[in-house]
Amino acid sequence: METRTEQDSMGPIEVPKEAYWGAQTERSRQNFKIGGEKMPPELLHALVLVKKMAAIANQRTGKLDAEKALAIQKVADVLLQGKNWQEFPLVVWQTGSGTQTNMNANEVIAHLASQKDLAIHPNDDVNMSQSSNDVFPTALHIAGTFAIEQKLLPAIHEMIGMLEELEEQNQHVIKIGRTHLQDATPVTFAQEISGWRSALEHNENMLINSLAELRQLAIGGTAVGTGLNASRVYEESFIEALKEETGIHFISESNKFHALANRDAVVFVSGALKALAANCMKMANDIRWLASGPRSGLGEITLPANEPGSSIMPGKINPTQCEALAMVAVQVMGNDTTIGVAASQGNFELNVYLPLIAFDLLQSVRLLTDALHSFTDKCLKGIVVNEERMAELLDKSLMLVTALNTHIGYDKGAEIAKKAFNEGTTLREAALTLGYLTEEEYDAWVRPEKMIGDNDNDYLR
Repeated sequence: METRTEQDSMGPIEVPKEAYWGAQTERSRQNFKIGGEKMPPELLHALVLVKKMAAIANQRTGKLDAEKALAIQKVADVLLQGKNWQEFPLVVWQTGSGTQTNMNANEVIAHLASQKDLAIHPNDDVNMSQSSNDVFPTALHIAGTFAIEQKLLPAIHEMIGMLEELEEQNQHVIKIGRTHLQDATPVTFAQEISGWRSALEHNENMLINSLAELRQLAIGGTAVGTGLNASRVYEESFIEALKEETGIHFISESNKFHALANRDAVVFVSGALKALAANCMKMANDIRWLASGPRSGLGEITLPANEPGSSIMPGKINPTQCEALAMVAVQVMGNDTTIGVAASQGNFELNVYLPLIAFDLLQSVRLLTDALHSFTDKCLKGIVVNEERMAELLDKSLMLVTALNTHIGYDKGAEIAKKAFNEGTTLREAALTLGYLTEEEYDAWVRPEKMIGDNDNDYLR
């Protein structure tokens, strides 16, 4: 491999000739050959955006020459279009401040922006008014905001819409409810679906509320929070330029010592992601239980046959989308634990678990986004309701006896249910045999359609 010699404060080092990165990137590349997890593309995109905004802010404040500022911006725009991303080779397992990834961006931009008569320095120009310690948290918050607002929230909204369609289609379908995995009183299938839909609506609101914290940025704090080598005017110009570029109302964190040393905003967002994961797990498990069988389980619904389910059992179809969503949920819960532990480890003026926190947060958002789209398209859209099976199980349920509580009392109702269960008869037969009510009374009082709530109330919405 052909190389060229690059120089930094530690001396010379050989860098691949065709690479646009410089000495500090190369040192990190050689010193941290750990795993294969690269910096998330969402984080790198946000980092390049930070460099562009910094160049604009430094020019507006008269600190950076206009020609240099424009050159940096042009290169940043090229990178933001998805070009030259191979120039960011570093792994997550590096310095905990993300300094080497920050310098990777500085070096690549400086290399690409420099011309015959224009020398751009990675530290003095591209990193002007910045430190890795305020840049990386800023990029993390921007990346998380983009990923949630532009990708995850639309995926949640899409799933909510699909569930609303299923609700509307199944208002008339009455089935047995279940608690403790045991028969309970009747519900409509629409009511059951409404629980899934409402859970996602709550998660949507949780994520929206958490973004208020994530939109607060550390920029301007520089190395330890004092803002050394930056200015308040620069900070304000950066935020203004970022709003102009993105249309998102980012703000500057008022206390930069907190912004550098604490990652509680990410913990808060990750908690909302975990709540979404928990509800997705619950829904996926409900759906695969309802689809269990097809002949030896509940069999109340049938899921799309997307692929063969077994390498040995012909014709077997498995709830694979439910399983994929459940695995994603578990991964997100694990990421949340990691983020919480990492966020607790800030020492004095800096948290040095930033690459790990960024990797796990953005992976959680990405996985949930993809899994929700997949589940909506490959599972929910193709659910077929087996109304005959639902009616059969409803008719056999012993818990319909609950309708008699207000007429004959709990104890007599329990006696009827136990007699029917022990003797293998219907509730009706057991009730009449015991003589606690007449045929007319039983038929009038035990009516599933009267046991599903007041349908005149719009409580489902």
